Amino acid sequence: MNRMILANLVHRPFRTIISVVAVAIEVTLILLIVGLSIGMLEDGRNRQAGIGADIMVQPPNSSLLMGVSGAPVSVKVADKIKLLSHVVAVAPVVTQLSTAGVVEVIDGIDMDTFDAVSGGFRYLSGGPFQGPDDVIVDDLFASSKHLKVGDSIETLNHQFRVCGIVEHGKGARKFLPLKTIQELIGAQGKATIFYVKLDNPDNADEIVRAIKRIPGMQQYGVHSLKEYLSLMTSSSVPMFSTFIDTVIAIAMIIGFIVIFQAMYAAVMERTRDIGILKSLGAGKLYIVNVVLRETVLIAISGVLLGIVISYAARAGLRTKFQTLPILITKGWLLRATIIAIVGSMLGAFYPALKAAQKDPIDALAYE
Repeated sequence: MNRMILANLVHRPFRTIISVVAVAIEVTLILLIVGLSIGMLEDGRNRQAGIGADIMVQPPNSSLLMGVSGAPVSVKVADKIKLLSHVVAVAPVVTQLSTAGVVEVIDGIDMDTFDAVSGGFRYLSGGPFQGPDDVIVDDLFASSKHLKVGDSIETLNHQFRVCGIVEHGKGARKFLPLKTIQELIGAQGKATIFYVKLDNPDNADEIVRAIKRIPGMQQYGVHSLKEYLSLMTSSSVPMFSTFIDTVIAIAMIIGFIVIFQAMYAAVMERTRDIGILKSLGAGKLYIVNVVLRETVLIAISGVLLGIVISYAARAGLRTKFQTLPILITKGWLLRATIIAIVGSMLGAFYPALKAAQKDPIDALAYE
């Protein structure tokens, strides 16, 4: 049977190749789009954790996604928080989402308070802000744009001088002076998030409750770092799971249609062959087994090709866009494999049944 299956696939090489490529596209679509989505979520999560704060305070109705919330409030909120016991430092930060050219989040920081909370940047070259028109960028952004200290870049329709390049992993990839970004977006004296450093992280839950008891702050989003990290998952972010399910559904439809068309055409071409097999005693289960085993072989070949293409595409994208995180995990490799094989089997199921139901007399007389 195995020799017959291979002969059937080789008999129409172009159709077989098209089917394999279709499955590969299905796998690549899942791995790259899902990998990019999860990678961006994980990257944002890690960079927020890298700041080193123990508590994060956001205005009411703010999004967990940094830079998406807006809704700025007075920086004087920091003064109220600093009065609480166990609070060592509070850093007000303005997060601004920019869509000029590329989508990016820019942080406006007060250097003294941000350093007190985060422990300070690790400068690879240059140093802190020297003036209101300075910008600090991380090493990945600098490398992707071929920037060095002293270069000029345009951000928020304003020219800035790169004063420092820092190790990535602490918040955004671009940092502007707090007062400068407040003036540029018309939010003087405002902030969109407050990072709180405690004398002991074990006191986080106690201080979270204390912040919510401050008059006027009952509706604020106050999260310990541990709670925030637990919330930044694919199941917690609005519409994220729906997006992933949509991508998977589209990928399955692509695989289903191509495999269905290929195997249906193959069955029609092999009508006489099926009649010969049945006349030799082959039962319906045998015929179904032949068609489905051909499909599995195509699917496995497509999965392997799709995985190779996905890793090659990720390497190419990382070379071109160094700040683009694409996370391909073993779990999603397994899921993509199962989805591709199941979709292919579903696409081949009807052609297999149709082949099994052919009458051997009619099949032998077929021209």
